[in-house]
Amino acid sequence: MTAQTISAQGEGELLLESRFCAADLARIRVQVDLHTSRTTLTEARRAQFVLAVHEVMCNAVRHGGGEGTIRLFRSADGLCCQVNDTGPGFDENMIPLALPSLDTPGGHGLWLVRELTDRMDIARCAVGASITFAVRFDAA
Repeated sequence: MTAQTISAQGEGELLLESRFCAADLARIRVQVDLHTSRTTLTEARRAQFVLAVHEVMCNAVRHGGGEGTIRLFRSADGLCCQVNDTGPGFDENMIPLALPSLDTPGGHGLWLVRELTDRMDIARCAVGASITFAVRFDAA
């Protein structure tokens, strides 16, 4: 199985779908953590996935128009999250390939998401951007 088999294109069970703004971030983080607790992900992988979800949602609020939509899916292979925002979009090439210096403003969040997940795809939409990322389940 490859990370490419984990998809948010309507495949699998929809666990969560919600619009969000800054005031909703903590509540949704708790919901995502609850859903990950019902999987075979190790505690460390769960924490990494929840952090990745939080980082992408924070970016949507901070840089993507102040709000967004999250969709969380469970397939036989893993979990997939899709976050859409209404901002101006961005060039995926802006995400650094190496860890940015800690004194560099910005550029850490999506770099971290790419490192913590098995797949991350970024698409420009008619309005805003769509970031989809996934993790494979640990062997039972």
